[in-house]
Amino acid sequence: MDPYAWSWNPEGLVVVVLTIAYFTALLVAMLGLLAVSVSPLHMIGMMYLLTIHLLQNVVLAEWAPLLVVLALPPALAAAIARPSAVQALTHPAVALPLWLANYMVWHLPWVYDAALRHPDSLLHLEHASYFLTGVAMWWSLVQDEPHRLGAGLRAALVFAAFVLASPIGLVMALVPRAIYSFYVHAPERLWGLTPLADQQIAGMAMALEQAAVFFAVFLFWLIRFLEEQDRLADVDRPFEAT
Repeated sequence: MDPYAWSWNPEGLVVVVLTIAYFTALLVAMLGLLAVSVSPLHMIGMMYLLTIHLLQNVVLAEWAPLLVVLALPPALAAAIARPSAVQALTHPAVALPLWLANYMVWHLPWVYDAALRHPDSLLHLEHASYFLTGVAMWWSLVQDEPHRLGAGLRAALVFAAFVLASPIGLVMALVPRAIYSFYVHAPERLWGLTPLADQQIAGMAMALEQAAVFFAVFLFWLIRFLEEQDRLADVDRPFEAT
């Protein structure tokens, strides 16, 4: 045997691949948060365009929380989920309504405008609540601990989250007037967009983004559910034959 030969070690490769996957998910989440927090997108969203501000909200409430939850190794996720308070907040019956209520309240016109007029206080609270409720919501849908839900139930919950959240963007796209006075009175119109056109683009972009993200997660759990059903059917067939 060649003492200097390379060896095929599947265990080591699996660890490396999983580590790269976890690190990549976390890195993408952090880059997304930086992009909407410190790049020119932040100023455009805070002062000029609703479309960009909704992009910030989507990153904070959906994309970054999902990637952060996916980036946690199972052992670390189990340790984080051990306290009773975390178990309660990440239960789907709590996390999903909390995320939906938080999303809806902050998009009410008078609340939304108030947050933009208080960027050093209320706006920080808005963004923090988006991220924290987003983490709780995605945790309940993709993590195994502490609530071991079946794939079918997870698929149904993801579908319900999309159905209940999608009207926010659709309403903004279909309302015949601009509903956020802060952007109506923006100091300058960028990219030739009127307040109503800006709002319509923002609403449609938000609805399409949610459709893509939630459908991808829904499809993942649906496939897992169908695979589980096939395995159960394979187990039952020998008994049926006898």
